[in-house]
Amino acid sequence: MLQEDNDSCSDYGSRDKPGTALGRTVPDGNVLFPDIFHTDHLLFYERFKAYQDYILADCKASEVKEFTAEYLEKVLEPSGWQAVWRTNVFEVLVEVIDVEYSALKAVVQLSEPFLCESRVSTFTLECMQELLELKERQIPLQELWVVYDESGEFDQTALAVEHVRFFYQCIWRTWDEEEEDDFDYFVRCVEPRLRLHYDILEHRVPSGLVADYQNLLSQCEELYRKFLNVRNSISSSDSDSEVENVSMVEGLKLYEKIEHLKQKLKLIENPLLRYVFGYQKYSGLQAKGLRPTGTKITHVVSSTMMASLLQSLIRDKLCPESCGEELEIQFHSDPLAAVNACYEGDTVIICPGHYVVDGMFCIADSVELEGYGLPDDIVIEKRGKGDNFVDCAGPNIRISNLKLVQHDAVEGILNVHHGKTTLENCVLQCETTGITVRTSAELLMKNSDLYGAKGAGVEIYPGSTCTLLDNGIHHCKEGILIKNFLDEHYDIPKITLVNNMIHNNEGYGVVLVRPTMPSDVKDASAERTKGDTQPTQSSDGTACVEGFRQEQLPECVTDELELYEQAEMPEEIEGNYEIANELGATSAKKSQMHRKRLSELGITEADDNLMSQEVFVSIVGNQFKWNGKGSFGTFLF
Repeated sequence: MLQEDNDSCSDYGSRDKPGTALGRTVPDGNVLFPDIFHTDHLLFYERFKAYQDYILADCKASEVKEFTAEYLEKVLEPSGWQAVWRTNVFEVLVEVIDVEYSALKAVVQLSEPFLCESRVSTFTLECMQELLELKERQIPLQELWVVYDESGEFDQTALAVEHVRFFYQCIWRTWDEEEEDDFDYFVRCVEPRLRLHYDILEHRVPSGLVADYQNLLSQCEELYRKFLNVRNSISSSDSDSEVENVSMVEGLKLYEKIEHLKQKLKLIENPLLRYVFGYQKYSGLQAKGLRPTGTKITHVVSSTMMASLLQSLIRDKLCPESCGEELEIQFHSDPLAAVNACYEGDTVIICPGHYVVDGMFCIADSVELEGYGLPDDIVIEKRGKGDNFVDCAGPNIRISNLKLVQHDAVEGILNVHHGKTTLENCVLQCETTGITVRTSAELLMKNSDLYGAKGAGVEIYPGSTCTLLDNGIHHCKEGILIKNFLDEHYDIPKITLVNNMIHNNEGYGVVLVRPTMPSDVKDASAERTKGDTQPTQSSDGTACVEGFRQEQLPECVTDELELYEQAEMPEEIEGNYEIANELGATSAKKSQMHRKRLSELGITEADDNLMSQEVFVSIVGNQFKWNGKGSFGTFLF
């Protein structure tokens, strides 16, 4: 139960104003503890300002404790205040009589009268006195909750203790101090972790990604504890024994695992990279297969079924003459219920109307969803917090003539996990990312309109097949994002972009994500030295990240590009050449890497078809207009 005197909370309020500016909290439990300051509700910018401007500034990781102590000396009252000391086992009221700033600890004594609540009955006054003596009466500040005082005298003390507690609970990692000290700790670690914390609180991160992050963090902490134990055992041993050698090998293995996990954590902590790289979400969609009776059913969805509508449906969709066989029909008022009732080969016909659903469409069989009319007349709107809207994993799914509207989401509007999904004549009003085409999945999207994604309109994973024909992709963070496929475990995606209008996106029309290669550095150096290769200009006048020589391109791309060279390209479609050029060059890099790996394995001859996984690129007639950063860019990491 919370009772707040004032919703406003300033980290550094003026003490000239009478009374406290902070709220109060009534502690839970059976013991009548005094109220405590309510400080755990601070906003992002309040914590950000405190850590950046007042506590950490530009300190290094090894200086964090020193900078924090200096901050506490300025704002923390050295004595005269009460606090509730909380652990996992007990809570007890104490009085602070001094502060050890350098140790980030308070020197305390038990308050009178003695107030204690414990999960076990053994914590008497004598036991607690003995425990304090063992601890030399010094308690970590983050274990103290400052008792409420309406005078305002202890506002800064309560806030300072909250900042220390939050930092060591949510921001600090035990391995931070061993990281390179050349960089600003706030910029490198504090800001991204703080943003992630609030993104999770405000439901802006998919629950699967949150679970992944917590799992990775737990694994890393456990491995780091083991690593410290191994390292300490080596440093305490004077002998050069076989046991010590074994420990060193074990320590190196643990170190490599920890570094790998730390890189994964950093990707998720970075607000850009967490969506650029995403996470490999497992789709647990299970196909039902054919109905036990072997029949296929047509499901008709309508909020109200009028006689005239039924006559039109029978004439256009349901008559045996047009279908060639007798149909079994089921009627529904909810499109989600209709999809959930489907088996392999079923069809769902959705009549005009505005349908609000509070759930997720999971389609694992070959099912057809068809709107009966124009997309703007058949709207399916998702309400309620949830990760997904439409998940597809069927061998051959078709969705047509629908408008999908997404709200309060943390994942994309449509995910193609497996199989093939065809989207035709649809409108997709997105909330986070748009459509995601996962590895080994296939998307064919034509004559559709997609807009509003806070991430990419379409995300193309390695090893997928994506065909986009005559679509509009606009007013997204990025138009189309092609994820890194240079890793040896990834296959090159097959991409076809024809006659799409990609416009008014905040970043690039199309962006390719890939790691920085040694050749990139050499090429950039050579360009600066020779000055004979100019970077390609995008249609928006933005210099492309890299230029590539024509002979680097795969043959399948070169023929197509020659056609562009023979004709003058209008400004708005010049990006077609640029995208095909870059994708082809990156494909060639992967082929070279593949040959190098084979050579290192002693394989000097191999089937060219196996080695040259050139990207299948057909990029023709697309128009790129008014994209914030240009038609095409490469994100190097």
